[in-house]
Amino acid sequence: MSRLFEALQKSEPELSFDFPLAMQLTDELLKAAETESPQKQSEEFETRPRGKQDSALVPELAQQFPSVPLTVKPDVRLVCLTQKDSLAAEKFRFLAVRLRQLQQSRSLKKLLVTSTIPEEGKSMISANLALSLARKKRQRILLVEGDLRRPTLYQSFGLRSLPGVSEWLKSGSSEVTNVYRFEEAGLWFFPAGSLPGNPMELLQSARLAELMEQLAVWFDWIVIDSPPILPLADTSVWSRLADGILLVAREGTTRKRELQRGLDTLDHSKLLGMVLNSSDSTDQSNYYQRYGPAQSAAQAKTE
Repeated sequence: MSRLFEALQKSEPELSFDFPLAMQLTDELLKAAETESPQKQSEEFETRPRGKQDSALVPELAQQFPSVPLTVKPDVRLVCLTQKDSLAAEKFRFLAVRLRQLQQSRSLKKLLVTSTIPEEGKSMISANLALSLARKKRQRILLVEGDLRRPTLYQSFGLRSLPGVSEWLKSGSSEVTNVYRFEEAGLWFFPAGSLPGNPMELLQSARLAELMEQLAVWFDWIVIDSPPILPLADTSVWSRLADGILLVAREGTTRKRELQRGLDTLDHSKLLGMVLNSSDSTDQSNYYQRYGPAQSAAQAKTE
């Protein structure tokens, strides 16, 4: 993260801003979280404060919402499903551990993932982060496709267009429907649904706040894939309902002026940090040398 900001500031030194938190994680933290004893997980689940309703446990949610098959195409970068032992998947596990650590010291359940402009990879980040959070047993993770104008997540999971957020907001019903379960991934998914004629008006209705309030009772984490900040005002609605915000930037694509404008529109009290996508600084050979079997380094050179 710091390299990106240093590069941007060198290119345009007349601009500066204060960024709140760097994602600094350690191997020990990841290892401790991944090897946490089942007894400790069970105790944590039983003693966790419930919402204002004595709500559904995991088996009840599994019965309430239908399961759908999960099919990932080879060109879709869901590394937390297709390459679980890769360096990229490990980075998402680092991020998930850090977020759980933050959750212990602040109210953090509804997490908004956004970017300044399109094509910075926020949907890919949202999906992999949700999948990584779902690795922890006895936690209920919901991924919400919050971009009602250009939804793409449902295709990444190999789904056809299904009723989702749009249909629920228009229905007038108080019963929460259109949530689907990826059983093999331990993840729930709330798709955007059909493209509405007036997405901003639909999002601004009081029903969206009611929906998120109910979902927050059922789930331990709600990851919201929102539209980019700059072209649309939709993200401002989602950000008001979120507890924390992650901003995605793509190295070589994100421009400082756009990033500054995007930051200016966000509530900095909710801004947790930045995820740097497409970084070219990763030392792959060092990674395989430290974590992989001996033949992995040779395999890495051919991939």
